[in-house]
Amino acid sequence: MGWASWGNRRRRRHLRHPRENVFLGICVAVTVLAVVGAVNRSLGGDSGQPLLLLSVPGAVFFARGILYARQRSDGVRISENQFPEAHRMVVDAARELGLPRVPDAYVVLGNGRINAFASGHGFRRYVAITSDLFEVGGRLRDPDTLRFVIGHEVGHIAAGHASYWRQFGVSVANVIPGIGMTLNRAQEYTADNHAYAFCPEGVEGLRILAAGKYLYRHVDFADIADRAATDQGFFVMLANLLSSHPVNTWRFHALSDRSRPGRVL
Repeated sequence: MGWASWGNRRRRRHLRHPRENVFLGICVAVTVLAVVGAVNRSLGGDSGQPLLLLSVPGAVFFARGILYARQRSDGVRISENQFPEAHRMVVDAARELGLPRVPDAYVVLGNGRINAFASGHGFRRYVAITSDLFEVGGRLRDPDTLRFVIGHEVGHIAAGHASYWRQFGVSVANVIPGIGMTLNRAQEYTADNHAYAFCPEGVEGLRILAAGKYLYRHVDFADIADRAATDQGFFVMLANLLSSHPVNTWRFHALSDRSRPGRVL
């Protein structure tokens, strides 16, 4: 293994949330136990629920394929000729975060939604950004925020979150309240760490998650982050537990205080 490859792996370990692999192991164990149990029941003559569980690998494969096809056929591909500035951001993020191949990137119709995601199919990896979020780097003239968003999604790919085997491994756990979501929150912190390493200047752009694309510039990032210490309680913890992403106060605090990882539970 070359020094560059070893350095990239060491850096990825440093950027990964310290509890991510723990929760990944729990989720994979849940899926493996469910599949093994389904195999045993199927061999015992049960043709109901076991066969449904055994269809999960194929269901994950086809779901990923359909999702990728929709981005390719309905979205606008970011390239050297279309949105070249954003294309350069994707290339820079891939190189900075140690990817051997630049992922595809698409702008998809947002209809008011502020969202972006990373996924893959086969050996391809890609990121998709809704048009409403993509506008911050264009019409709203905030390229650093767009760089942070792209860094976050490319970070998911760099951390292995978009692989088929990983998504299959957590598929059963994802339907159990609180288990798969907890892993997902840890993964979001990991992706934020990658985005911060790529473009720390764009971190305050996450205010868009709290106030939308027109008001976020008037929002005090530190005020939201500081409320992580005061806005607590059982229902805040419950709201976080049932969410796929950390609540904004905890997430903003993790990005403002880099001395400790974000709170998952």
